[in-house]
Amino acid sequence: MSTPRLIINGAKGRMGQALLAAARELSLPVAAALDSGDDLAAALPGADVVVDFSSHTATGKVIELAVAHRKALVIGTTGHAAAEKAHLAALAARVPTVWAGNFSIGVNLLFALTARAAQVLGDDYDAELVEMHHRHKRDAPSGTAVRLLELILEGRKLGPEALRHGRSGITGERTRQEVGVHALRGGGVVGDHTVIFASPGERLELTHKAGDRAIFAQGALRAAQWVVDRPPGLYDMQDVLGLKD
Repeated sequence: MSTPRLIINGAKGRMGQALLAAARELSLPVAAALDSGDDLAAALPGADVVVDFSSHTATGKVIELAVAHRKALVIGTTGHAAAEKAHLAALAARVPTVWAGNFSIGVNLLFALTARAAQVLGDDYDAELVEMHHRHKRDAPSGTAVRLLELILEGRKLGPEALRHGRSGITGERTRQEVGVHALRGGGVVGDHTVIFASPGERLELTHKAGDRAIFAQGALRAAQWVVDRPPGLYDMQDVLGLKD
């Protein structure tokens, strides 16, 4: 892998601080550590890749500037509406871009296992997802949960109308075509995700629990080293880790 010069965008946030610490540990040069109000355009000529963990409201501007300066991107922001993300993804594909809802190596193995289970297990196995994060998280479900749900829906050939976000009142019996989603918030939980496939006779649970934001930072910097040598296009951590068939 290369040794790229990094711009950390969103450097004052929790993930930004974790990224700076991980860059020091890995001896990766940081050309600029920026936050809201700082001049990204001025910093871009001295860098090879922008690692953006700022805010979903800033993603569009970050992508536009990276494309204009032909710089690689690693995007970790979440909370975009589906139509907005599709538009931004098409724009980001003009440069080498890794965009992922979660950069943990363990979580990306969870993605691969969930995709396989969704394909193998029939609709006798009811699919549910439970995620929990710290009290300060603003979007729900998490970006990781959204990707897990996409994989379940793809594996079962279902559309987004199959999702059931929590349940309350007299809901009637659960159908075989629905996928339950439950987002919990509290305390300082870094990120827990459990995918459940439950049949009348057995239950399979796939769980990942994050204990330290360092795992996300290390994965994001691994992606930054990987992506600078790639042709323009939109990639994810499955590409970085070689998990795709």
